Amino acid sequence: MGMFEVSLIVLAVLFTALASGLWVALALTLTALAALLTRPVLPDAQILATSFWSASTSWDLTALPMFIWMGEILFRSKLSEDLFAGLSPLMRRLPGRLVHVNIVGCAIFAAISGSSAATTQTIGKISLPELKRRGYDDRIAIGSLAGAGTLGLLIPPSIILIVYGAAVEQSIARLFIAGVVPGIVLALLFMGYVALVATLRPSLMPPEADVIAPESAFRSLRRILPTILLIAGVIGSIYGGIASPTEAAVIGVVLALAITAAQGMLTRANFTESLMAATRVSAMIAFILAGAAVVTTAMGFTGLPRELAAYIGSLELSPLALLAALTLFFMVLGCFLDGISMVVLTTSVVMPLVTEAGFDLIWFGIYLVIVVEMAQITPPVGFNLFVIQGLTGQNIFRIASATAPFFGLLALMVVLLALFPDLALFLPRTMFSGG
Repeated sequence: MGMFEVSLIVLAVLFTALASGLWVALALTLTALAALLTRPVLPDAQILATSFWSASTSWDLTALPMFIWMGEILFRSKLSEDLFAGLSPLMRRLPGRLVHVNIVGCAIFAAISGSSAATTQTIGKISLPELKRRGYDDRIAIGSLAGAGTLGLLIPPSIILIVYGAAVEQSIARLFIAGVVPGIVLALLFMGYVALVATLRPSLMPPEADVIAPESAFRSLRRILPTILLIAGVIGSIYGGIASPTEAAVIGVVLALAITAAQGMLTRANFTESLMAATRVSAMIAFILAGAAVVTTAMGFTGLPRELAAYIGSLELSPLALLAALTLFFMVLGCFLDGISMVVLTTSVVMPLVTEAGFDLIWFGIYLVIVVEMAQITPPVGFNLFVIQGLTGQNIFRIASATAPFFGLLALMVVLLALFPDLALFLPRTMFSGG
């Protein structure tokens, strides 16, 4: 059976399983079995079992539940209220005023969350009602939140970068640090667009008199200081070589508990809820990774990735042409799968092509996350769109329409990253530790 026939069978089984509502991990395992059945000789079942087990017990993944727990603890704190109250006076003089709180608030929360959906939900539940009450245009408020919420995937600590690092055996510490500059540049692009819209169409913003009451810069900064210290403790310890990502995650959990306790929010109920929520999410991701490991092993036996790599190599695409093709591929895939599933599902097929083209795997990880961010705001399975629909009750396609300019800015970021790879690679080269 040729490569084309095997590919059709694998895709048909995968999408049928996903469309039927089967868990992603089980859909991946079923796909692996279908791929293996296309070959006359089956591998020893113990090989598949070992792949399944090894993927879920990888040391690189130990940071995952801790970072998720840190985000869950802070999700139940007063952090979002403090961020809004602290950032609002600082943003009031910028064109676009409080809309920038959406973007800066998401960027800051992204640095302590690791999840795009959690970032969007946490900032949105405070900012959207406030912006609506003050008379800001719905589209710019919703669009900026959906766009900036994607920063939760890029700015470290990022759950998806942990998954990618474990899948391709790259340093998670270096991946984290590589995401810092692109994350800041992307936030600045979002803020620049909001400022441009506010300047060209001032009618979308409320009258100047409606702006928040003045507050001293010192009092504003004091509200967000605990968050800044938490970010410095986590990211600074990794960058300085003081702690591994796993150790930094433990530091983050301790600081998150301290902040929540200082706010008087560390109740037994909150502690238990955050721990159970983190356990559920971590188990789900580990299960998906285990299923993807079986797919990777099965694909290795079928020889499909090798044949596909050889076929694409025969097309003699330039690196930039290959990158453009991969971007389109991931954007289409993102219409049907969540980000983590996309990464673990495509690794075995895409990595040989990426390596052959000479792309740095740290750089490619950042590129991949930005493309996955684009998928987060693409219907019908854009997770950020669903989160905002839950917050506002609006039609998901209306929300997607409001988010379209920010989708364009993410596409621009992909171009910038391709033209200037050092946006992602400069900081990792300056790290004190190999991570």
